[in-house]
Amino acid sequence: MTRTRTVRRTVRSLADGREIIYFDDSPDAPERTAVDRRELGPRASAGHVRYDALVGDWVAVAGHRMNRTFLPPKDECPLCPTGRGSVPSEIPDAEYDVVVFENRFPSYAPVALDDVVAPQGYLHRPAHGRTEVVCFTSDHDSSFAALGPERARTVVDVWADRTAELGATPGVEHVFCFENRGQEIGVTLHHPHGQVYAYPYVPARTAEMLARATEHHARTGRLLGADLLAAERADGSRVVLAGEHWTAYVPYAARWPVEVHLAPHRDVPDLVALDDAERDELAHLYLELLRRLDGYHVGDDGPVRLPYIAAWHQAPARTGREVSRLLLQVMSVLRGPGKLKYLAGSESAVGGWVTDTRPEAVAARLRSLAGA
Repeated sequence: MTRTRTVRRTVRSLADGREIIYFDDSPDAPERTAVDRRELGPRASAGHVRYDALVGDWVAVAGHRMNRTFLPPKDECPLCPTGRGSVPSEIPDAEYDVVVFENRFPSYAPVALDDVVAPQGYLHRPAHGRTEVVCFTSDHDSSFAALGPERARTVVDVWADRTAELGATPGVEHVFCFENRGQEIGVTLHHPHGQVYAYPYVPARTAEMLARATEHHARTGRLLGADLLAAERADGSRVVLAGEHWTAYVPYAARWPVEVHLAPHRDVPDLVALDDAERDELAHLYLELLRRLDGYHVGDDGPVRLPYIAAWHQAPARTGREVSRLLLQVMSVLRGPGKLKYLAGSESAVGGWVTDTRPEAVAARLRSLAGA
Protein backbone atom coordinates (compact mmCIF):
# COMPACT_ATOMS: atom_id res chain seq x y z
CA MET A 1 0.00 0.00 0.00
CA THR A 2 1.46 3.36 -1.04
CA ARG A 3 1.38 5.99 1.69
CA THR A 4 0.47 9.58 0.93
CA ARG A 5 2.84 12.39 1.85
CA THR A 6 1.80 16.01 1.65
CA VAL A 7 4.44 18.71 1.38
CA ARG A 8 3.11 22.21 0.82
CA ARG A 9 5.25 24.37 -1.44
CA THR A 10 5.00 28.16 -1.09
CA VAL A 11 6.98 30.63 -3.20
CA ARG A 12 7.57 34.14 -1.84
CA SER A 13 10.02 37.01 -2.41
CA LEU A 14 12.62 38.59 -0.15
CA ALA A 15 13.10 42.37 0.15
CA ASP A 16 15.63 42.53 -2.70
CA GLY A 17 13.58 40.35 -5.06
CA ARG A 18 15.32 37.04 -4.40
CA GLU A 19 13.08 34.00 -4.32
CA ILE A 20 12.36 32.03 -1.14
CA ILE A 21 10.48 28.70 -1.21
CA TYR A 22 8.94 27.04 1.85
CA PHE A 23 8.46 23.26 1.92
CA ASP A 24 6.14 22.39 4.81
CA ASP A 25 5.53 18.78 5.86
CA SER A 26 3.96 19.61 9.25
CA PRO A 27 0.15 19.32 9.10
CA ASP A 28 -0.25 22.40 11.31
CA ALA A 29 2.29 24.60 9.48
CA PRO A 30 0.86 28.13 9.04
CA GLU A 31 0.39 29.84 5.70
CA ARG A 32 3.59 31.59 4.64
CA THR A 33 2.53 35.24 4.51
CA ALA A 34 5.31 37.00 6.45
CA VAL A 35 6.91 39.94 4.63
CA ASP A 36 10.64 40.63 4.55
CA ARG A 37 10.80 44.23 5.78
CA ARG A 38 14.58 44.67 5.67
CA GLU A 39 16.07 47.50 3.62
CA LEU A 40 18.44 45.48 1.46
CA GLY A 41 18.69 47.56 -1.68
CA PRO A 42 19.04 45.87 -5.08
CA ARG A 43 19.91 42.18 -5.21
CA ALA A 44 23.58 41.32 -5.62
CA SER A 45 24.80 40.40 -9.08
CA ALA A 46 27.08 37.48 -9.74
CA GLY A 47 30.43 38.15 -11.38
CA HIS A 48 31.80 36.32 -14.39
CA VAL A 49 33.56 33.08 -15.28
CA ARG A 50 37.02 32.93 -16.84
CA TYR A 51 38.25 30.04 -18.95
CA ASP A 52 41.43 28.32 -17.78
CA ALA A 53 42.88 27.14 -21.09
CA LEU A 54 45.67 25.23 -19.33
CA VAL A 55 43.25 22.60 -18.01
CA GLY A 56 40.10 23.35 -20.01
CA ASP A 57 37.89 24.49 -17.14
CA TRP A 58 36.01 27.59 -15.99
CA VAL A 59 36.67 29.62 -12.82
CA ALA A 60 34.04 31.89 -11.26
CA VAL A 61 35.34 35.32 -10.25
CA ALA A 62 33.07 36.50 -7.42
CA GLY A 63 34.88 39.24 -5.52
CA HIS A 64 31.65 40.37 -3.85
CA ARG A 65 31.64 37.16 -1.80
CA MET A 66 34.59 38.43 0.24
CA ASN A 67 32.05 40.36 2.33
CA ARG A 68 29.67 37.46 3.00
CA THR A 69 28.58 36.61 6.54
CA PHE A 70 31.28 34.74 8.46
CA LEU A 71 30.56 32.69 11.60
CA PRO A 72 28.13 35.15 13.23
CA PRO A 73 26.97 34.68 16.84
CA LYS A 74 23.87 32.54 17.27
CA ASP A 75 21.56 35.52 17.83
CA GLU A 76 22.61 36.97 14.45
CA CYS A 77 22.31 33.77 12.42
CA PRO A 78 20.81 34.62 9.00
CA LEU A 79 19.35 31.10 8.64
CA CYS A 80 17.29 31.08 11.83
CA PRO A 81 13.66 32.23 11.67
CA THR A 82 13.11 35.94 12.13
CA GLY A 83 12.31 36.74 15.76
CA ARG A 84 14.66 34.22 17.34
CA GLY A 85 17.66 36.53 17.23
CA SER A 86 18.53 40.16 17.63
CA VAL A 87 18.21 40.99 13.91
CA PRO A 88 15.84 39.95 11.08
CA SER A 89 17.12 36.94 9.16
CA GLU A 90 16.87 35.69 5.60
CA ILE A 91 13.68 33.82 6.56
CA PRO A 92 10.84 36.25 7.40
CA ASP A 93 8.64 33.62 9.12
CA ALA A 94 8.84 32.84 12.83
CA GLU A 95 9.46 29.12 12.12
CA TYR A 96 9.74 26.75 9.17
CA ASP A 97 10.13 23.11 8.19
CA VAL A 98 12.50 23.22 5.20
CA VAL A 99 13.21 26.39 3.27
CA VAL A 100 15.19 27.28 0.13
CA PHE A 101 16.27 30.77 -0.90
CA GLU A 102 18.58 32.37 -3.40
CA ASN A 103 21.98 33.09 -1.88
CA ARG A 104 22.50 36.73 -0.95
CA PHE A 105 26.15 36.41 -2.00
CA PRO A 106 25.86 34.32 -5.19
CA SER A 107 28.62 32.65 -7.16
CA TYR A 108 26.10 32.30 -10.00
CA ALA A 109 22.86 34.25 -10.41
CA PRO A 110 20.24 35.22 -13.01
CA VAL A 111 21.77 38.71 -12.88
CA ALA A 112 25.52 38.77 -13.52
CA LEU A 113 27.86 41.73 -13.85
CA ASP A 114 30.23 41.41 -16.79
CA ASP A 115 32.35 44.53 -16.33
CA VAL A 116 35.72 43.33 -17.64
CA VAL A 117 37.30 43.19 -21.06
CA ALA A 118 39.19 39.95 -21.61
CA PRO A 119 42.74 40.34 -22.94
CA GLN A 120 43.35 38.90 -26.36
CA GLY A 121 43.50 35.12 -26.28
CA TYR A 122 41.35 34.77 -23.13
CA LEU A 123 37.68 33.89 -22.71
CA HIS A 124 35.15 35.04 -20.16
CA ARG A 125 31.37 35.37 -19.85
CA PRO A 126 28.77 36.35 -17.23
CA ALA A 127 28.31 33.88 -14.34
CA HIS A 128 24.65 33.27 -15.13
CA GLY A 129 23.00 30.49 -13.15
CA ARG A 130 21.75 30.24 -9.61
CA THR A 131 23.05 29.48 -6.12
CA GLU A 132 20.59 28.50 -3.42
CA VAL A 133 20.70 27.80 0.31
CA VAL A 134 18.69 24.84 1.68
CA CYS A 135 17.89 25.08 5.40
CA PHE A 136 17.10 21.58 6.70
CA THR A 137 15.47 22.73 9.95
CA SER A 138 14.76 25.89 11.93
CA ASP A 139 16.67 24.40 14.90
CA HIS A 140 20.03 26.17 14.92
CA ASP A 141 21.71 23.57 17.14
CA SER A 142 20.59 20.51 15.19
CA SER A 143 22.14 18.71 12.20
CA PHE A 144 21.06 16.64 9.22
CA ALA A 145 21.90 13.49 11.18
CA ALA A 146 19.46 14.57 13.92
CA LEU A 147 16.50 14.92 11.55
CA GLY A 148 13.70 12.38 11.72
CA PRO A 149 13.11 10.16 8.67
CA GLU A 150 10.05 12.18 7.60
CA ARG A 151 12.00 15.45 7.56
CA ALA A 152 14.96 13.81 5.83
CA ARG A 153 12.54 12.52 3.20
CA THR A 154 11.26 16.08 2.71
CA VAL A 155 14.83 17.23 2.08
CA VAL A 156 15.20 14.47 -0.54
CA ASP A 157 12.06 15.79 -2.24
CA VAL A 158 13.46 19.33 -2.07
CA TRP A 159 16.70 18.23 -3.76
CA ALA A 160 14.66 16.60 -6.51
CA ASP A 161 12.43 19.68 -6.85
CA ARG A 162 15.39 22.02 -7.23
CA THR A 163 17.16 19.65 -9.65
CA ALA A 164 14.09 19.53 -11.89
CA GLU A 165 13.35 23.26 -11.84
CA LEU A 166 16.89 24.54 -12.16
CA GLY A 167 17.83 21.90 -14.74
CA ALA A 168 15.02 23.16 -16.96
CA THR A 169 16.25 26.77 -16.75
CA PRO A 170 17.74 28.05 -20.03
CA GLY A 171 21.53 28.30 -19.82
CA VAL A 172 21.91 25.89 -16.87
CA GLU A 173 24.08 22.90 -17.75
CA HIS A 174 24.45 21.15 -14.40
CA VAL A 175 22.71 21.10 -11.00
CA PHE A 176 24.76 20.17 -7.94
CA CYS A 177 23.19 19.57 -4.49
CA PHE A 178 25.60 19.38 -1.57
CA GLU A 179 26.18 19.95 2.13
CA ASN A 180 29.32 21.21 3.87
CA ARG A 181 29.46 20.50 7.61
CA GLY A 182 32.10 21.70 10.03
CA GLN A 183 34.57 24.57 10.19
CA GLU A 184 37.30 22.16 9.08
CA ILE A 185 35.49 22.02 5.73
CA GLY A 186 35.20 25.81 5.54
CA VAL A 187 31.63 26.32 6.75
CA THR A 188 30.85 29.97 7.50
CA LEU A 189 27.41 29.42 9.07
CA HIS A 190 26.77 26.82 11.77
CA HIS A 191 23.03 26.45 11.13
CA PRO A 192 22.22 23.06 9.47
CA HIS A 193 22.03 23.79 5.76
CA GLY A 194 23.16 22.74 2.32
CA GLN A 195 23.42 24.42 -1.04
CA VAL A 196 22.39 23.96 -4.66
CA TYR A 197 24.51 25.30 -7.52
CA ALA A 198 23.11 25.64 -11.03
CA TYR A 199 26.17 26.01 -13.28
CA PRO A 200 26.28 27.55 -16.76
CA TYR A 201 28.76 24.81 -17.73
CA VAL A 202 29.55 21.21 -16.76
CA PRO A 203 32.19 21.36 -13.97
CA ALA A 204 35.52 19.60 -14.51
CA ARG A 205 35.04 16.59 -12.24
CA THR A 206 31.53 15.98 -13.54
CA ALA A 207 32.85 16.23 -17.09
CA GLU A 208 35.63 13.74 -16.29
CA MET A 209 33.19 11.29 -14.71
CA LEU A 210 30.93 11.65 -17.75
CA ALA A 211 33.86 10.95 -20.10
CA ARG A 212 34.72 7.75 -18.21
CA ALA A 213 31.07 6.65 -18.21
CA THR A 214 30.75 7.36 -21.93
CA GLU A 215 33.86 5.32 -22.74
CA HIS A 216 32.67 2.41 -20.59
CA HIS A 217 29.23 2.39 -22.18
CA ALA A 218 30.67 2.50 -25.70
CA ARG A 219 32.95 -0.46 -24.88
CA THR A 220 30.53 -2.65 -22.90
CA GLY A 221 27.02 -1.37 -23.48
CA ARG A 222 26.63 -1.10 -19.69
CA LEU A 223 26.62 1.75 -17.18
CA LEU A 224 29.92 2.26 -15.37
CA GLY A 225 28.18 3.17 -12.12
CA ALA A 226 26.11 -0.02 -12.22
CA ASP A 227 29.17 -2.19 -12.84
CA LEU A 228 31.09 -0.55 -9.96
CA LEU A 229 28.15 -1.06 -7.61
CA ALA A 230 27.80 -4.70 -8.67
CA ALA A 231 31.51 -5.29 -8.05
CA GLU A 232 31.37 -3.74 -4.58
CA ARG A 233 28.28 -5.77 -3.65
CA ALA A 234 29.86 -8.99 -4.94
CA ASP A 235 33.12 -8.38 -3.06
CA GLY A 236 31.41 -7.19 0.14
CA SER A 237 34.55 -6.21 2.04
CA ARG A 238 33.89 -2.49 1.59
CA VAL A 239 30.09 -2.55 1.94
CA VAL A 240 28.93 -0.58 4.97
CA LEU A 241 25.17 -1.10 4.89
CA ALA A 242 22.54 -2.11 2.35
CA GLY A 243 18.78 -2.08 1.91
CA GLU A 244 16.33 -3.12 -0.75
CA HIS A 245 17.03 -0.06 -2.92
CA TRP A 246 20.41 1.35 -1.83
CA THR A 247 23.92 0.24 -0.86
CA ALA A 248 26.56 2.27 0.99
CA TYR A 249 30.19 1.30 0.47
CA VAL A 250 33.71 2.64 0.78
CA PRO A 251 35.03 2.83 -2.80
CA TYR A 252 37.93 0.60 -3.80
CA ALA A 253 40.15 3.61 -4.58
CA ALA A 254 38.88 6.00 -1.88
CA ARG A 255 40.88 9.22 -1.76
CA TRP A 256 39.73 10.79 1.50
CA PRO A 257 40.50 9.58 5.06
CA VAL A 258 36.80 8.76 5.43
CA GLU A 259 34.78 8.34 2.23
CA VAL A 260 31.52 6.50 1.56
CA HIS A 261 29.42 6.23 -1.59
CA LEU A 262 25.67 5.66 -1.42
CA ALA A 263 24.21 4.32 -4.67
CA PRO A 264 20.73 3.23 -5.79
CA HIS A 265 20.27 -0.32 -7.04
CA ARG A 266 18.19 0.90 -9.98
CA ASP A 267 19.77 2.79 -12.88
CA VAL A 268 18.60 6.40 -12.48
CA PRO A 269 20.33 9.52 -13.84
CA ASP A 270 19.34 11.96 -11.10
CA LEU A 271 17.35 12.63 -7.96
CA VAL A 272 14.25 13.48 -9.95
CA ALA A 273 14.01 9.90 -11.26
CA LEU A 274 13.81 8.28 -7.79
CA ASP A 275 10.43 6.74 -6.96
CA ASP A 276 8.69 6.96 -3.59
CA ALA A 277 10.09 3.69 -2.24
CA GLU A 278 13.65 4.69 -3.16
CA ARG A 279 13.24 8.12 -1.56
CA ASP A 280 11.81 6.59 1.61
CA GLU A 281 14.69 4.16 2.01
CA LEU A 282 17.26 6.81 1.12
CA ALA A 283 16.05 8.96 4.03
CA HIS A 284 16.43 6.08 6.49
CA LEU A 285 19.76 4.72 5.21
CA TYR A 286 21.37 8.12 4.91
CA LEU A 287 20.50 8.98 8.51
CA GLU A 288 21.97 5.66 9.66
CA LEU A 289 25.12 6.30 7.62
CA LEU A 290 25.55 9.77 9.13
CA ARG A 291 25.03 8.32 12.62
CA ARG A 292 27.84 5.84 12.05
CA LEU A 293 30.11 8.49 10.55
CA ASP A 294 29.67 10.58 13.69
CA GLY A 295 30.93 7.61 15.70
CA TYR A 296 33.89 6.81 13.45
CA HIS A 297 36.51 8.81 15.37
CA VAL A 298 36.68 8.67 19.16
CA GLY A 299 38.67 11.23 21.10
CA ASP A 300 39.41 11.71 24.78
CA ASP A 301 35.90 13.11 25.31
CA GLY A 302 34.08 10.48 23.28
CA PRO A 303 32.87 10.34 19.64
CA VAL A 304 34.01 13.18 17.40
CA ARG A 305 31.38 14.90 15.27
CA LEU A 306 32.66 14.32 11.74
CA PRO A 307 33.16 17.29 9.40
CA TYR A 308 32.15 16.26 5.91
CA ILE A 309 31.12 17.18 2.39
CA ALA A 310 28.06 15.32 1.07
CA ALA A 311 27.94 15.66 -2.73
CA TRP A 312 25.25 14.43 -5.11
CA HIS A 313 26.74 13.37 -8.45
CA GLN A 314 23.99 13.28 -11.03
CA ALA A 315 23.56 13.60 -14.79
CA PRO A 316 24.17 16.99 -16.38
CA ALA A 317 21.00 18.80 -17.40
CA ARG A 318 21.45 18.47 -21.16
CA THR A 319 24.14 15.95 -22.02
CA GLY A 320 25.23 12.41 -21.19
CA ARG A 321 22.05 11.49 -19.36
CA GLU A 322 21.86 8.05 -20.97
CA VAL A 323 25.21 6.98 -19.47
CA SER A 324 25.06 8.82 -16.12
CA ARG A 325 24.09 7.21 -12.83
CA LEU A 326 23.12 8.88 -9.54
CA LEU A 327 25.63 8.68 -6.66
CA LEU A 328 26.03 10.33 -3.25
CA GLN A 329 29.62 10.82 -2.09
CA VAL A 330 30.27 11.62 1.58
CA MET A 331 33.88 12.53 2.36
CA SER A 332 35.83 13.92 5.30
CA VAL A 333 39.24 15.54 5.71
CA LEU A 334 39.45 14.33 9.33
CA ARG A 335 41.98 11.47 9.52
CA GLY A 336 41.95 11.33 13.31
CA PRO A 337 40.78 13.40 16.31
CA GLY A 338 42.33 16.82 15.80
CA LYS A 339 44.20 15.68 12.67
CA LEU A 340 43.31 16.91 9.19
CA LYS A 341 44.41 15.70 5.79
CA TYR A 342 45.86 18.64 3.89
CA LEU A 343 45.91 18.62 0.11
CA ALA A 344 49.56 19.54 -0.21
CA GLY A 345 52.02 19.26 -3.12
CA SER A 346 51.09 15.96 -4.72
CA GLU A 347 47.31 16.31 -4.44
CA SER A 348 46.97 20.05 -5.09
CA ALA A 349 49.62 20.51 -7.76
CA VAL A 350 49.36 17.40 -9.94
CA GLY A 351 46.36 15.52 -8.54
CA GLY A 352 48.42 12.58 -7.33
CA TRP A 353 46.36 11.39 -4.37
CA VAL A 354 47.86 9.47 -1.45
CA THR A 355 45.60 8.04 1.27
CA ASP A 356 46.71 6.98 4.74
CA THR A 357 43.75 4.69 5.35
CA ARG A 358 42.85 1.35 3.76
CA PRO A 359 39.28 1.44 2.38
CA GLU A 360 38.58 -2.05 3.76
CA ALA A 361 39.53 -0.91 7.26
CA VAL A 362 37.28 2.15 7.02
CA ALA A 363 34.35 -0.04 5.93
CA ALA A 364 34.98 -2.53 8.74
CA ARG A 365 35.00 0.26 11.30
CA LEU A 366 31.69 1.65 10.00
CA ARG A 367 30.10 -1.82 9.96
CA SER A 368 31.12 -2.28 13.58
CA LEU A 369 29.05 0.74 14.54
CA ALA A 370 25.74 -0.89 13.56
CA GLY A 371 23.42 -0.55 16.52
CA ALA A 372 26.07 1.27 18.55
